[in-house]
Amino acid sequence: MAAPVIETCHVACCANRTPNVVSWGRGGIIAFGTCTSVALYDPQERRVVAVLNGHTGRVNTVQWVHRDDCAPESHLVSGGSDNRLIVWECRNGKFVQVAECKGHTGPVCAVDAIYVEDSEILVASSASDSTVRLWLSQCLHTVSFGSSFVMDVSLALLPGSRVPILACGGDDAQVHLYVQSNGGVTKSLQGHEDWIRGVAWASLGGELLLASCSQDCLIRVWRLCAKSGTDAHIEDDHTTIRMKEDVFEVKERVFAVSLETVLAGHEHWVYGVHWQPALYKGGELQQPLGLLSASMDKTMIIWAPEEGSGVWVEQVRVGEVGGNTLGFYGCQMSPDGSMIVAHAFHGALHLWCKEQDKEVRPGVVISGHFNAVQDLSWDPEGEFILSVGSDQTTRLFTPWRNQDTRQATWHEISRPQIHGYDMQCLATVGRFQFVSGADEKVLRVFQAPRNFVENFANISGTSREKLFASSDSANLPEGASTPALGLSNKAVFQGDLAPKNKEEEGQFSSVSDQYQESYFHPLIMTEPPPEDHLLQNTLWPEASKAEHAAVLLWSTASWRQLQTLPCHTLTVTQMAFSPDAQLLLAVSRDRTVSLWRRNPLTPNNPLFSLHAHTGKDTAIHSRIIWSCDWSPDSKYFVTSSRDKKVKESRDSVLPPEIKPCSSILDVGDSATAVAFCPFLCSNNSYLLAVGLECGRILLYKWSPVREPAGGHDWSSCGETDILQSHALTVKRLRWRPRPGRVGHENNRPGGQDGGEGEAEEKDSWVQLASASADHSVKIFNVNRRAL
Repeated sequence: MAAPVIETCHVACCANRTPNVVSWGRGGIIAFGTCTSVALYDPQERRVVAVLNGHTGRVNTVQWVHRDDCAPESHLVSGGSDNRLIVWECRNGKFVQVAECKGHTGPVCAVDAIYVEDSEILVASSASDSTVRLWLSQCLHTVSFGSSFVMDVSLALLPGSRVPILACGGDDAQVHLYVQSNGGVTKSLQGHEDWIRGVAWASLGGELLLASCSQDCLIRVWRLCAKSGTDAHIEDDHTTIRMKEDVFEVKERVFAVSLETVLAGHEHWVYGVHWQPALYKGGELQQPLGLLSASMDKTMIIWAPEEGSGVWVEQVRVGEVGGNTLGFYGCQMSPDGSMIVAHAFHGALHLWCKEQDKEVRPGVVISGHFNAVQDLSWDPEGEFILSVGSDQTTRLFTPWRNQDTRQATWHEISRPQIHGYDMQCLATVGRFQFVSGADEKVLRVFQAPRNFVENFANISGTSREKLFASSDSANLPEGASTPALGLSNKAVFQGDLAPKNKEEEGQFSSVSDQYQESYFHPLIMTEPPPEDHLLQNTLWPEASKAEHAAVLLWSTASWRQLQTLPCHTLTVTQMAFSPDAQLLLAVSRDRTVSLWRRNPLTPNNPLFSLHAHTGKDTAIHSRIIWSCDWSPDSKYFVTSSRDKKVKESRDSVLPPEIKPCSSILDVGDSATAVAFCPFLCSNNSYLLAVGLECGRILLYKWSPVREPAGGHDWSSCGETDILQSHALTVKRLRWRPRPGRVGHENNRPGGQDGGEGEAEEKDSWVQLASASADHSVKIFNVNRRAL
């Protein structure tokens, strides 16, 4: 089999802002909804192993279909804001869509599924249309709740039978039980005093335990058991104090439900409960009595009964203290109970691992943007990527080689900017310096602090002396913090970290002295940091401020405005300097292209002057131009547009005008991003990546010919498949400025030359990064020899 042209190196994404969107399978894979896709994440390998695209709206709920033998699951169910449910099945190691359930008239918010007779899958779903539906290849039954809403559903089989029982929890503060047998049985369990956010069944021998959690900050555990013939008909003994039982009959068998315990420990709404998964031990199926809960108070608690008394008590409590984030939306426990994960309001996953000393510590886990990614950029050395998005953050990703494994995995190691406006654009202007722009119409410049450079050296394995040599290390601040009500990051120097004793002396020079603004604490890290450290301790200080402006030319030495380059009538969508720095290309929403040439440095001479531009009569595209880029030799530039066309162009010297120099490449969809590979192919042709509105990425080789009209100058050489493609529009494409794969080169001690192996790596591979409106950043390894 021929080597694949494109392979996925990394996917950076996070969970959607919904309670039931994360599910941990018995095979160790965490499934979670991210935008309109379902991501399958392996916490052991620390990478996304697959992305399932099928929904057209946000994925709100995901659930593995657990097997009775606790083997890895082969089915997965997801529901979304497109009012649909999709059943996925593993075939030949890949998950494919095998069924689609349509019928809800509102977004699906919760789903559960179990195997029933003949290995058929029974699916229960609730939606904002105030109904709960049961599906078995088609809709079997619909339960209407009138004007109420059901927040969660859970399915189980009654003890000693194959009869399913459904538990529903909603905004009427009651747990509703449904058994579809003998005309249907309905029971309501009362006790909660506010909306019920989660319900979950667990099978314990011949009994069932049901956990329910609520906005009343409490968790209730109910016990369902079969009653013997004598117990079912014993008259009530008023001399004995017993818990109230709700009794019902199914197929001549009597079952009773009673309250087992009430768990109070959270200080805010409890959004999720999850039982520790059952496992085989000594050839027998065992259900550990461990219950995990997650709350908006930013904590997760593991509850279990004491061995002696049987009283349910708190065993472990983990979470965040302080900060400005909201709490947890849901929780899951690993198959062996050694790890727990929660997902937060802003989509971040929080992982805790039980170590050998039985201490629970934060673990390394995936992270990413929780809204559309608008722009990204490689650093000049090609060792890390910066990205910005509509989630108002700037994030930095780099490979990390764990000491326990040889394989390098990508992780977010810094969040240099957390803004108050949606981020729109980004450009690196030095080894550890970048400029970002947001909806506030201000450009801000950020410089890496000393603490980041030190931690980057530790995590990436790069020489610390080499990194500090590339920056003014003597004047670097230690870190940065954001003042209260501020939009700009303030530098924190070594003197700012010293504790102040003015409070003890009662001496304050101003009111602000009473309140410490610096939340930054320098930390030495050897692995990617958890979410709370990313939010608080990895900011970069802002280097300078800029005035409100449209498109301006700035000096990166003095940060002074050098020139204004007016030409376009509508928003400039992208700009690109030629690699030889002599030309500046700009494309716009007004469907025109402008080309600016650098002038000789003489007094009173502008730095750049308009060299050529297209007008309404000479426009090369008929719709908005989204993207542009230069060939590595600065001879040609490429533009892509909503008109589904990609065109190569160059400027002519006399007269100065922009002329197409390639045949028209019709890519079949709006071309929203384009990028030239900085390295030529083996036959000296150019390699071009094109990102589409549908989320696909195409690779083309282009060879300049004298008569390009025949279309023979373009040749398709690869594209992302449905599992690799983005679910929504590709916003930006960037090639790594160096050949080879990050983490696979210069791994010898002291930076020794890798010889033939390193040469083979550079000749074979290049890396392409993509940013998308589906909230994800993806990095692809492109095999140059397979093109």
